[in-house]
Amino acid sequence: MTRTAGAGRGFAGLLVLTGAAGLLASWVITLDKFTLLQDPDFTPGCSLNPVVSCGSVMRSDQASAFGFPNPMLGLVAYGVVIAVGVSLLAGARLPGWYWLALDAGCLFGVGFVTWLQFESLYRINALCLWCCLAWVATIVLFWCVTSFAVRNRFLPAPARARSFLTEFAWVAPVAHLGVVGVLILTRWWDFWTS
Repeated sequence: MTRTAGAGRGFAGLLVLTGAAGLLASWVITLDKFTLLQDPDFTPGCSLNPVVSCGSVMRSDQASAFGFPNPMLGLVAYGVVIAVGVSLLAGARLPGWYWLALDAGCLFGVGFVTWLQFESLYRINALCLWCCLAWVATIVLFWCVTSFAVRNRFLPAPARARSFLTEFAWVAPVAHLGVVGVLILTRWWDFWTS
């Protein structure tokens, strides 16, 4: 018999919230990208200064890593996350393979986001606020789903890791976001402090 697991309202709500944040970011970026394709002189509303310059990010090659605008991938992926969260809120119990597939998708997402963070900070030399929202949503989502999979023994891990992730599930996403925040802060330290 296949093991299944449901989730509490807090975890399910977190999936809906992170999915909604990512979906909102993807939607706004997609609309701005299409406007930019029609009008090359268009300046997105989130282009605030030389560092926070969404237009610079949207015009980069990295903004279409798979041959189409990246946020279109987000429209699908974050929509799936919302659907899973709503299903869990309705009482769904999902099989282990589903949790592993969701975690694999989240792993791909956090890997892709990490690459985009590097490119944004050190190649494009600009930040997009909507992209940053998608980064936060993806990082939180990845760590929460991975933690859930470990706690429910869908992902193998030592007992200490399971215990830690049961008691302190918030540590990994906070630490990850902290590292990203420090990288952003130090990358443009002179700009932020002038």
